[in-house]
Amino acid sequence: MGKLAVIAIGGNSLIKDPKFPSIEDQYQAISETAVHIGELVDSGYQVVITHGNGPQVGFALRRAEIAGQEAGMPPVPLVNCVADTQGALGYQIQQALNNEFQRRGIDKPVVTVVTQVVVDGHDPAFNSPSKPIGSFYSKEEAKKLKQQNPSWHLLEDAGRGYRRVVPSPMPKLIVEEEAVLTLIRGGFSVITVGGGGIPVIQDQSGYLTGVDAVIDKDLASSLLAVRIKADLFMISTAEDQVYLNYGTPQQRGLSKIKAIEAASYMEEGHFGAGSMLPKIKAVLYYLKNGGQEAIITDPANLKNALQGKAGTKIVH
Repeated sequence: MGKLAVIAIGGNSLIKDPKFPSIEDQYQAISETAVHIGELVDSGYQVVITHGNGPQVGFALRRAEIAGQEAGMPPVPLVNCVADTQGALGYQIQQALNNEFQRRGIDKPVVTVVTQVVVDGHDPAFNSPSKPIGSFYSKEEAKKLKQQNPSWHLLEDAGRGYRRVVPSPMPKLIVEEEAVLTLIRGGFSVITVGGGGIPVIQDQSGYLTGVDAVIDKDLASSLLAVRIKADLFMISTAEDQVYLNYGTPQQRGLSKIKAIEAASYMEEGHFGAGSMLPKIKAVLYYLKNGGQEAIITDPANLKNALQGKAGTKIVH
């Protein structure tokens, strides 16, 4: 088995243009990302793929709400929307990777694992929703939506507009971890912890119960990377690298930094809560708990970033 890499694909990076958010457009973006993942496998890496679902779970939840309002269909809890999008995105990624491996002559099976992730039922996040889901809205649109849906929480997201936010508790345990490890040892490319995992709480008897929340996929992916002892942790997002003073005339890209520098920039407030902050936190957790190196870049630059020609590499 070659070096093991966990590659976390952002849900937003699968919708490259807000004007084209269809399932077909999403699959095209996934297929393009699969080409770059195929390059890594060709170069000797064994890969485990995780993915976000922020926009997709927001769409699923909104569809369920409209179906309830217009046709009296039964409500679909948020936790089930997380499970639905985990399966749907896993299917698309699995198919795209299978096709790319077939094209390259790579004899490696791909499998998606429906993954539950344990959270603390008393996590303070349940009282302070912060995870953005769904579409971006203007200030006027957000105000109208709030009037129509008083229970919604809408916050401005890193200068990109307003989005609905939901609870995002910390991941504690990956329920299907042993199954994932068994598949890795068997030579599979595994898609797991989709959308951060389906959030569940576990009682003293070990029984699991789903809870309405969305776990941050970068933090769950970091936990996974630590638990399976990945040699490399890559976060594929909409940006080509990490920037200081993002969106200002003083914007500056970072090519290679140490963990202590990343922590310092984080403390200085350079990274937005709805965008780069959880990615930096995830990388720091991975490096602090035995990881060797991490890379943040966009899908097209995965191979270039591995060679030090693009992206942001963060090391000890």
